[in-house]
Amino acid sequence: MGALLTPPLICTVRDCAGALSWQETQLRCPLGHAFDRAREGYWNLLQPQDRRSSRAGDRDAAVLARHRWLARGNAIGLADVLASRIDALSLPPDAVAVDVGCGEGTLTARLLASRAIAGCGIDLSREAIRLAARAAPDLTWVVANADRGIPLADASVSLALSIFGRRPASELRRVVANEGTLLVVVPAEDDLIELREVSQGTGVRRDRVGDTMAELGSRFDLVWTATWRHRVRHDRDAIVDALAMSYRGARASERERLKAVSALDVTLSAEILALVPRDGLR
Repeated sequence: MGALLTPPLICTVRDCAGALSWQETQLRCPLGHAFDRAREGYWNLLQPQDRRSSRAGDRDAAVLARHRWLARGNAIGLADVLASRIDALSLPPDAVAVDVGCGEGTLTARLLASRAIAGCGIDLSREAIRLAARAAPDLTWVVANADRGIPLADASVSLALSIFGRRPASELRRVVANEGTLLVVVPAEDDLIELREVSQGTGVRRDRVGDTMAELGSRFDLVWTATWRHRVRHDRDAIVDALAMSYRGARASERERLKAVSALDVTLSAEILALVPRDGLR
């Protein structure tokens, strides 16, 4: 379905933003800017000025660790809650849905691949998008810097997702239609708290809902919130991946503290926020 329903991508060449049309194995805008489709099936729309290094995005090791961690089924419950909330939106056929900061695409595919919509995942990491495109080829996968610009047409999106990902407020408001919905998922205060207590010596709690609304509240209004919480036993490999998939995994001191831990019961929890454009309340 996704292969037939393609989202309205726009050119990322500076000062262009022309509509991209799919011509065989290329995307091309009216000014002639062209993007080749990668062998794995994704589109790389990232421009040189939109990256800080040649290896933009999350570290490959973090991407692969998250892929393995999710493959264990740790977030299936969260995906089920999100799927039911998306079902309740009754998205129209051919609606456009985008996951901004989709990572390696496990959750994106679970939420969007089976729907008769134009589903799209965007991430800065080429390794992440490569994995996503291989797993769910019927969705549209794009390498781009969403903070600099979401490569979708104005007011074209019925559903935008940010699942532990990026939240570029101005760009999200530009692409989300007035009648559209933005679903944001952020870690709850006690997410991975046992892992943090062992690796850091303390489990600092942080209110990310407040932070999120501080970022988005000038452009979106909050219509409801929900909390998902699950406790799961992590064996040694799962502990290592849970640490490595975050920026904590780069800290040698935290890896050292966890060396002696062979298993740990870990709380997984998330806050889900549904928002609508401020001038599009319904």
